[in-house]
Amino acid sequence: MRILLTADAVGGVWQYATDLARALGGREVETVIALLGPPPSAVQRAEAAAIPGARLVETGLPLDWLSDGPAPILAAGAAIAELAGDEHVDLVQLNMPSLGAAAPPPVPVLAVAHGCVSTWWQATCSGEPLPREFHWHRSLTGEGLRAAHAVAAPSAGYARMVARLYGLPRVPAVVHNGRAFAPMANGAMQDCVFTAGRLWDRAKNAALLDRVAARLAVPFHAAGPIAGPHGEAADLRHLHLLGSLDATGMARQLACRPVFVSAARFEPFGLAVLEAAAAGSALVLSDMPVFRELWDGAALFVAGEDEAGWTRAIESVIGDADRRHRLGAAARERAARYTADAMAEAMLRLYARLLAHHPAGRRVAA
Repeated sequence: MRILLTADAVGGVWQYATDLARALGGREVETVIALLGPPPSAVQRAEAAAIPGARLVETGLPLDWLSDGPAPILAAGAAIAELAGDEHVDLVQLNMPSLGAAAPPPVPVLAVAHGCVSTWWQATCSGEPLPREFHWHRSLTGEGLRAAHAVAAPSAGYARMVARLYGLPRVPAVVHNGRAFAPMANGAMQDCVFTAGRLWDRAKNAALLDRVAARLAVPFHAAGPIAGPHGEAADLRHLHLLGSLDATGMARQLACRPVFVSAARFEPFGLAVLEAAAAGSALVLSDMPVFRELWDGAALFVAGEDEAGWTRAIESVIGDADRRHRLGAAARERAARYTADAMAEAMLRLYARLLAHHPAGRRVAA
């Protein structure tokens, strides 16, 4: 089998696409990774080049959430369809579903919903209507989802959210994200707290964690960019900012099994949480449906935005070594469900059904 995956180098879709391509390569599936948006770093290029059976194509095409209107995205969708034909792939996996609103590729299309402006807005700006300047994005994403031959999402909670918002006839198939983790040599457990992600993104709620950091007697480290591509910037004065970390840097931070915290308001899955769990870190997470789905029984959950409540929850783990060890062990055990191999096997089953039942032309998302 030969497939085309779309990806970008800005967020978690890069990690998802490279992990999936690597796992599929071990199953005799070739992948063409069609990169949209800003160019990858030298480290990312080297990572892609090392994946057996995969080839990175830097298209220079735009990302929908960095575009000011629909025309560039419709043109990008047409270009991806043309690339699929040129590359003689058997199937296209659009990790940006809005691309599917353009002319269809000559092969079956699977749209995977990893996040979009409209679901982000609904979760992050509760009660506020989506601004008119984003209506085109919602329209194209809905068209792309309905035009695909199948739709998937990385969690059941997010799948339901996508189905409701876009009026899909069926809830997308659920394939949990997965990571391939090398065995980690844990060092001595240290009394510190850690978070990671796009700190400029207000859905990650870094401002709340910054206020919590001011209340804690232990260091609170934070990895990730504080400035976004549209000029967004986080003013964080109490978190110990580490900048963006590569895989080695993340492993170094997680080796001491810090208490990992995510106060995210919106998260279709949460790869950083999975990385911390696989390292044996105790998890303190926002009490939202996706985190409950994935980590219930293996994490401490905190509801609301009150920094005093978050501080008490973190201190209750830091101050109780037995509880911290139990939570860390439970997180590591749960993380073993979410592997790259499990993800690849589930995706292969989706691909097989799609290739077996694909009729000529388009049909409503299944």
